Amino acid sequence: MTERKAQLTVEGHDKPIDLPIYPGTLGPDVVDVRGLIKSGFLTYDPGFMSTASCESDITYINGGEGVLLYRGYPIEQLAEHSSFLETCYLLLHGELPSAGERLEFENTIRYHTMVDQGVHRFFNGFPRNAHPMSMLVSVVGALSAFYHDELDISDPTQRTLVAQRIIGKMPTLAAMCYKHGIGQPFMYPRNALSFPENFLHMMFGTPCEENAVSPVLARAIDLIFLLHADHEQNASTSTVRLAGSTGANPYSCFAAGVAALWGPAHGGANEAVLKMLGEIGTESRIDEFIRRAKDPNDPYRLMGFGHRVYKNFDPRAKVMREVCNDVLEDVGEAADNDLFRIARRLEQIALEDDYFINRKLYPNVDFYSGIILKALGIPTSMFTVIFAMGRTPGWMAHWDEMVGGAYRIGRPRQLYRGPGMRDYPVK
Repeated sequence: MTERKAQLTVEGHDKPIDLPIYPGTLGPDVVDVRGLIKSGFLTYDPGFMSTASCESDITYINGGEGVLLYRGYPIEQLAEHSSFLETCYLLLHGELPSAGERLEFENTIRYHTMVDQGVHRFFNGFPRNAHPMSMLVSVVGALSAFYHDELDISDPTQRTLVAQRIIGKMPTLAAMCYKHGIGQPFMYPRNALSFPENFLHMMFGTPCEENAVSPVLARAIDLIFLLHADHEQNASTSTVRLAGSTGANPYSCFAAGVAALWGPAHGGANEAVLKMLGEIGTESRIDEFIRRAKDPNDPYRLMGFGHRVYKNFDPRAKVMREVCNDVLEDVGEAADNDLFRIARRLEQIALEDDYFINRKLYPNVDFYSGIILKALGIPTSMFTVIFAMGRTPGWMAHWDEMVGGAYRIGRPRQLYRGPGMRDYPVK
C-alpha cells in the first residue's frame, strides 16, 4: 500500500511539513502529527475531539450513522442474542466463546464473586450517608492491597486473572455499597444464580427470607450492563489507559476510571434524568419546561436527550426503549405514577417535535436506563455504580490491550498562556 501523506504549510516556515496518513478498518483516516514537534509545533485540541490517542481493536462508533460495534458485532445483535458475560468474553478475547469456553468463563467469574472479609470491615469506616460512588472508588482501589503479590502486568495470564477478579467482584462490591447505606447486612453471592440474578439477590435480598428474582428484571439489568460494557475512548476509559500507562497496579487504574465516571457529564447523566423528571413534577408542567429548553436565552436544558458522539438515534437507546416497556409492564402499578407518565410524554415530544428532530436531540441511553433502574427499585444514588459495573469489561479490555502492546506513558501537552520569564523582585 502506498503511504499517503498530508502537507502542512505554515506561514513563515521554510518548507511544508509532511505528515503520514493512516487508514483504519472503519471510520476517518488519521493524520500522524507526532512529527510536528520537530518543526516546533504542537496541535491544539481541547477535549481531544479530533485526536486519536491510541490504536485499538475493541470498539467502533459511527455517531453520524448511529452505529456501535463491539469487536465488529453490532450492539443490537448482541443485545438480542448475547448476554453480559458472553460480551465480557468477546471484549476481552476478541472473539465470541464456544459453548465450552462460555461455560468455563461463567464458572470462573462465579468463583471470583466472593471478596475478602477484610473488605467487609473496610465499609465500617464509611458513614451511612456516604455516596455509593465514593465508597466504590475506595473499595476498588483497596483491592490493590489484597492482590498485589508479585503481580506482573507483562504476563497475559496474570492480566486475565485480574479481569476475572474485577468482573466477578464488582457486583458484590456494588451491592455492599448499597447495603451499607441502608444499614442492612451484606448478602453473600449464590453460585446457583446467574450473573444478573446474583446481583439483584445481593441488592434486595435479606437473611430473613428468600428473594425471588423476576426473569424480566434480571434480563433488563443484564442488558443495561451489556449496553454499557464499552464505548471506545470515553473519559473514564481514557483515564484508565492514562493511569495504566504508568505501569500502576491495575486496581488503582480501575479506581481512577470509577472516579472519572462519577462526573455528572459522564456516568451521572442517568441520575440527572431522574432529578429532571422530579423537578418537572407533573404532566401539566411539561410544556413549561419544553419552552424553557427551546428558549436560547434560558440556560435550562433537558437531560437525557442528544449525545456528544451520536448525531443520530443512539443504537443503545433503541434497545433500552423496548426493555423499558417490558420492565414497566412487569412492575405493573409501580410504574403507574407521574414520573413515568412525564417520561413517556417527553419521549413522545422528542420523537415528534421538529425542534428536537432537526437538532437530533433523540432520547439517549441515559434517559431510558434511568427510568428502568427507577422501576427496578434502585435508588438514583446507585445509578452510576450500575454504570461502573457494566463498563468494567471495557476498562479491562482497553487496559489489557495497552499493556500488552507497545505503549508509552501518557503525557498531553499544552498551549501556555501564562506570564513570560520574569525576575524575582529583590528589595
